[in-house]
Amino acid sequence: MEKKGIGEVKIASDVVAIIAALAATETDGVSSIAGNITNELIGKFGMRNLAKKVKVAMEEGFVHVDIMLNVKYGYSIKEVSEQVQNRVSQQIETMTGLIVQEVNVRVTGVNLADSV
Repeated sequence: MEKKGIGEVKIASDVVAIIAALAATETDGVSSIAGNITNELIGKFGMRNLAKKVKVAMEEGFVHVDIMLNVKYGYSIKEVSEQVQNRVSQQIETMTGLIVQEVNVRVTGVNLADSV
């Protein structure tokens, strides 16, 4: 008799949203997640608050992410957005085993205080 496993693992969409937000804020050129939540402020506001700024849809092991962020002045918005897409996708897939079908980045602002 073959053993098929000991149970089921379910990952909440908030967990995936937190992974996406953290990966995005660690990307060079990203000033903050929309709402001005920077990597340094995550501890103060908490992970759940951060997850509210990222929309995640999960269906049958596939993930769709919508994330809004602010870019530092002087950085290429196109390049930063592509780096965010790659980093978010990679971190979600590495940490959860889920397949990321798309990461949509919406740049909502440019931050002059963090310029190059």
